Amino acid sequence: MGTSDDHAPLTERVEQLLDGCLPLTIVAAGDPVLRQGTEPYDGQLEPALLARFVEALRVTMRAAPGVGLAAPQVGVGLRIAVIEDPAPVPEEVRLTRGRVPQPFRVLVNPAYEPVGESRAAFFEGCLSVPGWQAVVARHAEVRLTGQDERGQALDEVFEGWPARIVQHETDHLDGVLYLDRAEPRSLSSNLAMAERWAQPTPEEAARALGFELP
Repeated sequence: MGTSDDHAPLTERVEQLLDGCLPLTIVAAGDPVLRQGTEPYDGQLEPALLARFVEALRVTMRAAPGVGLAAPQVGVGLRIAVIEDPAPVPEEVRLTRGRVPQPFRVLVNPAYEPVGESRAAFFEGCLSVPGWQAVVARHAEVRLTGQDERGQALDEVFEGWPARIVQHETDHLDGVLYLDRAEPRSLSSNLAMAERWAQPTPEEAARALGFELP
């Protein structure tokens, strides 16, 4: 564990962020902080400051709105993310995508590994790449390990859409954007998504835009 002097620049950065207005500004693609990876959380923030930072991530995620937010997306290179999904979707979408409600939770130092070999491909977007979506093939089921904000161990299996969320957010902490894993020919504006590709699966988009699904 580092000393308080080692943590000073990062602590000052977070304090400076929290002295401003909420929600926090979300960093857009092209900012190096999204590509530099993160340092593991090892007590760099005092408990009260960590709690304030987590609350700021929650407020910012909900205001966007989104279903997850990683610390680099607000300019902080710590291995911390938050997720929450009320999943207000039609029954057909719920069944097809496995999108079920997820309570608010904090992921500290998360890592995932696939469970089985099954993969699922759906359109997804990112708060740091506003206005666009693309099809990403991801593991259909993953085991997530790490801690929560209180230091309690996390070891949980996620499937369906929740598995997609935790992969997306953990990728952010490794400097990976969803576009790095996407089918390039599937890239679609939000307007095109609303007008053409709102179906529960991307099969029609794959045929029309010329890309393959797993």
